[in-house]
Amino acid sequence: MLYSMTGYGKSTAELPNKKISIEIRSLNSKQFDLFTRIPLIYKEKEMALRNDLSRQLERGKIDFSMNVEIISKDVSSKIDHDVVSQYQKEIKNLAVELGIPEPQDWFSILMRLPDVMKQDTEELSETEWEIIQKAIDEAVQGVVNFRQQEGAMLDRVLREKIRNIRNLLDAVDPFEAERVEKVKSRLIDSLNSLEGVEYDKNRFEQELIYYIEKLDVNEEKTRLAHHLDYFEETMNDRQSQGKKLGFIAQEIGREINTLGSKSNQSEMQRIVVRMKDELEQIKEQVLNVL
Repeated sequence: MLYSMTGYGKSTAELPNKKISIEIRSLNSKQFDLFTRIPLIYKEKEMALRNDLSRQLERGKIDFSMNVEIISKDVSSKIDHDVVSQYQKEIKNLAVELGIPEPQDWFSILMRLPDVMKQDTEELSETEWEIIQKAIDEAVQGVVNFRQQEGAMLDRVLREKIRNIRNLLDAVDPFEAERVEKVKSRLIDSLNSLEGVEYDKNRFEQELIYYIEKLDVNEEKTRLAHHLDYFEETMNDRQSQGKKLGFIAQEIGREINTLGSKSNQSEMQRIVVRMKDELEQIKEQVLNVL
C-alpha cells in the first residue's frame, strides 16, 4: 500500500476559557522538514511535538500551526504599586530640580507610564496539554487518512504506467526478429553487389553472428521485466518506499536507454520513446510517494 506525502488535518481543542485550533499541512520533501507556529506558552512542548510528528508522519514538508481563541478570561492585570511609587518620587525630584510645579492629576499621569500594569504569568498545566495533545493526534490522523486516499490514487496511476511499459516491451518482439533478418539481408546484398570480390562464407557467418549478438536486446528485456516486477512488489510493502521506488525507476530507465541504443530499427525506437514517456510520468508521481 502506498501513502502520499500530501496531506491535511484539522482539529479543535475546547478548554474552559479558550478554543485551540490545530492545522497540519504536508507536502512532498526529501526528508522530514517541520515548520511550526505555536503560542509562546506552549513552546516548552515543541521538541516533544517535533519528535512525535517525525515518528508518525516520517517524511515531508510539514506546516504545523496552533491558533488560540480566548473565549473568556479573568482579569489578571494588576497595578504595580512599587513602580507607581518610584515614578511619583522621580517626578517630584525632577520638579524640584527644574523648579516647576508638581502635576495636579497624578493618577492619570502615572497610569499612562510604562510597566505600571503587571500581569500574572500564565503557566501550562499538564491537564490542558493532554487535551491539546488529543487534538494534535486527531489532526495527525487526518493527515494520515488524507495521505492514504492520495496514495490509493498514486497506486492506480503507477500500476497503469508499469503495465503500459510491459505491453510496450512485449511489442518489441516481432520487430526484433524482423530487424535481425533485415540486417542479415542488407549485409549479404552489399557483398553480392561487389563484383569480382570473393569472401569466405564461413568467416562471414562468424562475423555476422558477432555483429547480431552486439545488437541482441534479450538481456536488457529480461532485466527490464525483472525491474518492473520489483517495482510492483515494492509498492505492496507497507513501509515508506518512496525513495526505493525512485531508485528502481532509475534502473528501469537505464535498461530502456540501453534498449534504445541497440535499436537500429525505426519501430523499435518509437516503442522506446513511448517507454521513456511512461517512465517520466512514473518518476513525477514517485516524488509524491511517502
